[in-house]
Amino acid sequence: MSAEIIDDYHASAPFEGPEKLLEVWFAPSPAETPLINGKHGLRAVPRQTWEDMLDIVKCKVLSVIEGIEMDAYLLSESSLFVSPHRIILKTCGTTLNLFGLPRILEIAAQDAQLPTVYRCFYSRKSFMFPERQSGPHRDWKQEVEFLDNIFKNGAAYTVGKVNGDHWLLYITGPEHNSLDDSSSHHSPLINGATHRHLDYTIEILMSDLSPKARQPFFFSDPIATDTTPASQGQDLSDKIGISEIFPSSLTHLDAYAFQPCGYSSNALIKWGHDSLEEFASGNKLPSTKGGHSGEGYYTIHVTPEEGWSYASFECNVPLSTTKVVHDGMIPDLSSLIKRVVSIFEPGRITLTLFVSSEDNDNGTEDHTVEAAQRQFKTALSEMSGLYKSGKTYKRTDKINYEFGGYDLAFASFELK
Repeated sequence: MSAEIIDDYHASAPFEGPEKLLEVWFAPSPAETPLINGKHGLRAVPRQTWEDMLDIVKCKVLSVIEGIEMDAYLLSESSLFVSPHRIILKTCGTTLNLFGLPRILEIAAQDAQLPTVYRCFYSRKSFMFPERQSGPHRDWKQEVEFLDNIFKNGAAYTVGKVNGDHWLLYITGPEHNSLDDSSSHHSPLINGATHRHLDYTIEILMSDLSPKARQPFFFSDPIATDTTPASQGQDLSDKIGISEIFPSSLTHLDAYAFQPCGYSSNALIKWGHDSLEEFASGNKLPSTKGGHSGEGYYTIHVTPEEGWSYASFECNVPLSTTKVVHDGMIPDLSSLIKRVVSIFEPGRITLTLFVSSEDNDNGTEDHTVEAAQRQFKTALSEMSGLYKSGKTYKRTDKINYEFGGYDLAFASFELK
């Protein structure tokens, strides 16, 4: 990592941990993207082209892992995920995330033969220090105006307490297609999977981390000459349990330790018939209709400084809301929440589950987002014994929201 990147990352305090998350879909699935020089859609775009776009955003690529279905770029400020049909750009600090969007649209049209946008999502948690932001990120109204100048069918939402922890979302719907009728297409998915690509995202956004949890994320200068930020990041991941959030046999982890403090990691997760609990116990996951298997991701970013400590976990691997009891399986939702929260011991937590509506229809009366809300509460109530203070997590907000083609479960908790 260059001195310039380190200086940019740590030069000014406080640091804004909560990320801006931009996700642009150019097709409903990888199957509906062109093959260019042996690669499909956006994955055919050269790394240098993405790096030039990221210069606009004000962040740099640290490393890349190439998976079966996507490429995961670890950035100086968070992450970039590139799939054939969509791009996910997640940046923290004072990066100019939305300024990268016009260039992304140009790249998709020119380099990937994807001239139209199928769906776009932009979301973020409320900023800790909004006055430090630049460009359209100074406030939500300006961000919405920026997006409205690009998209004609967008809708903006504020979810949660305006004078407390809340979550902001801008979403567009398909102009020429809909998720409801996408199943009528029959083009084969890459690698032989079913056509319809799932959309399931869990976020665990944590602030006020405990001193014990923050301490491992401060790093001294390496003594050994063969010690690198990547090796330090991997060692820490193994030491504090990040490497075991998902079974290690299914995980390709890319971690990075910043000097003097801070941590980021991306992981690509293989999931399928041999790793999902539904095939071991007979339980059905609403998001695995058709026997889909594939590759998902999770990403973690940590700002450990006292006064503005923050950690985020995001994952798009579908998780069961019934308990997983088999070793080597993808964890259930409650178990995953407990694993993540036990690592960071936050004082405040915002949980979101964002899932495409057709994936909520699991053939029972139990709606996925409502089942998720119960798992949110159950998981955090069972965390009480973690803290010597005797404090427990109390839910301060619970909201279920129906958008066009998507459902959201939102909840916030405080340690009291």
